Parts: sequence; C-alpha cells; structure tokens
Amino acid sequence: MRPSKSAEDLTDGSYDNVLNAAQLQKLLYLLESTEDPVIIERALITLGNNAAFSVNQAIIRELGGIPIVGNKINHSNQSIKEKALNALNNLSVNVENQIKIKIYINQVCEDVFSGPLNSAVQLAGPRLLTNMTVTNDHQHMLHSYITDLFQVLLTGNGNTKVQVLKLLLNLSENPAMTEGLLHAQVDSSFLSLYDSHVAKEILLRVLTLFQNINNCLKIEGHLAVQPTFTEGSLFFLLHGEECAQKIKALVNHHDAEVKEKILTIIPKI
Repeated sequence: MRPSKSAEDLTDGSYDNVLNAAQLQKLLYLLESTEDPVIIERALITLGNNAAFSVNQAIIRELGGIPIVGNKINHSNQSIKEKALNALNNLSVNVENQIKIKIYINQVCEDVFSGPLNSAVQLAGPRLLTNMTVTNDHQHMLHSYITDLFQVLLTGNGNTKVQVLKLLLNLSENPAMTEGLLHAQVDSSFLSLYDSHVAKEILLRVLTLFQNINNCLKIEGHLAVQPTFTEGSLFFLLHGEECAQKIKALVNHHDAEVKEKILTIIPKI
C-alpha cells in the first residue's frame, strides 16, 4: 500500500496525478497556513492545474478554496500573484465559481493597469476577466475600466494586445455595454491597428470589434436617445472618415480570412 502523500509532496512537480478531495483539502490548508513564497507558488500551480478539471472546480469551491486562492492576488510577490490569477482563471470556467470570483474583479483590473507593462500579471489578469465576461452577468463591473483597457491595448506588445482584444470582444457583443465602449476616450493611434501590416490575430479582432459595435447599434431601440459622444471617444474614431478609408483599403488584403471579414463589413459603412 502506497503511503499517503503529505501536502508539500503534492506540490512536487513530479506528482502528475489528479488530486482527490482529501488531497485538495490538504493543499488548501497548506496554502492558507504557510508564509513560504516557494511553497505558496508551488501550491498555487498545483491547484491551478487541478482546477482545469471540471469535477475539481466544484470540489475546490465546496472546500472553501476560492477565497484562499483569491487572497493571494494581493501578495507582494508578482509571481505568486500571477499563479493565483491563473488558478482563478481555471476555476472561473465553472459558472457557480464566478459568483464567488466576481468580488476580485476590481482588484484584478487595478493590478492590470498599475502593474508592469506586458508582465505575466498583465496577461493573467485579462485572461481571467475574459473568462468572467463570456456571459453578460458580470460585464457591467468593467464599465469604469474601459478607457484603461484601450490604453493597455495601445501600449502593450502583441500578446498583450491579443489578450485585451479578447476581453473587449466579449464586451462588444453585449448591447448593454455599447454606450460605455463608445464613450471611452481612445487615442487616435488606435486606428493604426486597422493597417494592412498589422498581425492577422490582431487585425481580425479589431475588425470584429468594429462589426460587433455596429451590430449592437442597429438593435432596435438601443441608444434610442442619442447620447453625446465627446471628441476623442471611440465613437468619433470608429465613425470618422479615416477609419472608413482604412477598412475599405483592406479589401485587397493578402489574407483570405481578413478579406472575407472586410466584405461583410464594407456594406455597413
């Protein structure tokens, strides 16, 4: 008979088995009781890996594990913060878990915008927020952060841009978020993302963003009372002549998928 694994043994990278409820409970107790950053990080990695399995997503919640993991996003160690975000990201696939995770949304947003540009935390945060906004239930909690999201989009590298765009695309599919998106103050350099040389994974997403917002504007009764959009807002950028010209110029793009997307957008410009 194999001896029972200790909690610290369970964090050993060589231990590949999926943990059962008793082992997960040991791991959560370890995470709650230790102050050793090495053990905390290893425990979070193990928990995050196990949270990729749907049965464990529910077990970890039932064991009270979500606040134990969630508390670690406030840790001063950036690597621990990242691993906690990754674990919450896997846990957030479960809709019931999202109800408990939503209390961390504001903190995650603050960390994304105040942390080092293109850091692991700045990628992990939007990944979690993207999962949390797949449905419309919690999207309103990001309303006051939309301008900041566009700032990260414009200043971040390729990986950061893609991750932020995934999040913005979730918001852009919800008519209730359209006005907030269009009111966002966005630098005019945003339009450079519609240039033909932009990476396909970014270009297709900014085109879809344009398409989604236009589709939401056309929903009957939405924005029936026309709000006043200020100069410098996303509304002015997307509905200006420069944006229209850039999109029309993409009709000759070398990539078939981009070209196909353009052909669905141009009739609506």
